[in-house]
Amino acid sequence: MTESAGELLRLVRAGRASTRSDLRRLTGMSRTAVVTRVDTLLRAGLLLPGREEASTGGRPPGSLVFNRTAGVVLAAAVGRSRTQLAVLDLTGAELACDEADHEAGAGPATVMPDVVERLRGLLAAVPGEAPVLGVGLSLPGSIDPALGISVDSPVVSGWDGVELAPYLEQVTRAPLWVGNDADVLALSELLGHARTYDDLLVVKASTGLGLGIVVGGEVVRGALGGAGEIGHTPAVTAPDGGADAGLPCRCGRTGCLETVAAGWALVAERAARGRPVEHVRELVRLAQVGEAEARGLLRESGRRLGETLALAITLLNPSAVVVGGDMAGAYDTYLAGLRESVYARSTALATRDLVFLPSTYGDRAGVVGCGAMALEGALAPEAVDAWLTTG
Repeated sequence: MTESAGELLRLVRAGRASTRSDLRRLTGMSRTAVVTRVDTLLRAGLLLPGREEASTGGRPPGSLVFNRTAGVVLAAAVGRSRTQLAVLDLTGAELACDEADHEAGAGPATVMPDVVERLRGLLAAVPGEAPVLGVGLSLPGSIDPALGISVDSPVVSGWDGVELAPYLEQVTRAPLWVGNDADVLALSELLGHARTYDDLLVVKASTGLGLGIVVGGEVVRGALGGAGEIGHTPAVTAPDGGADAGLPCRCGRTGCLETVAAGWALVAERAARGRPVEHVRELVRLAQVGEAEARGLLRESGRRLGETLALAITLLNPSAVVVGGDMAGAYDTYLAGLRESVYARSTALATRDLVFLPSTYGDRAGVVGCGAMALEGALAPEAVDAWLTTG
């Protein structure tokens, strides 16, 4: 069996190997082949010699340790009105972070230059000169996984088809990976709840609505990157059609779930009642201090989402539902509405052992997931081998 240096690094990172003899046992490679590849990783700084172990004769074998400081990755979670940024080490630990609001629905020509300048500032604030190995960036809407561009983002117009790598080349020429915001939340849970539950549905309840799907410990994105677009499925309506059956959605259609359950719809409803708020985050803060109207709107949002989510739960039979996004800030209130509909509309088997959980990383889940996406790409065996080849 022939394994690359990148594959040996993967085994050490995963904790499956800590010595050269472990690598020989796992791969079936010769001593010379393992030593050659490990020496390459040591010279590149991706591995470090660990503690010396007891020798059975000859030279002490020594353990191998993954070097978390050999590089960094950049994370940029771009939302409709806010962007969160971070620099992370090679284990995903944040070294520097930043967030800032921008004009709601602003396009890349407005948002990306600011992202570039702020990333430069974050990199300058991180001690040392570790190379940037990758960038992970998330956007609302559907993403073409092959091209790394938005193909359908009704909540942030002007991003579809726009290549973002040229902007980021002003910071680094490291590879860029672009993902859907709900998928990125699901990626963050691979470092959190997915360590306990292999099958998850990850709800992003914020200005818009999205669903990340984890099956067997892997994020499912769909053939065209459009899996989980729950916000733009038809809302469940009353048998007579309901007063909300024809409400216009931001995507251009009518009657979508977002028109009755998304953060933007709650903000519009609040304004119609003569008590406007700027953002759903403000509504959440009011709910947290006990305002009855805010709590009622958020609970109803959870209930309406649950009507549609129940079908996904019945079809996919997840172990757990994770609730993240801005509305998860009023977790107990939102969950009360969500559970009401899910248990009323899902099959008894699908809900028998189902658990509901808050997002592992809370408000930071977006940048954690973007960092995880960048690390997944940058430290893939083939990427490591290419990096070693080019020096």
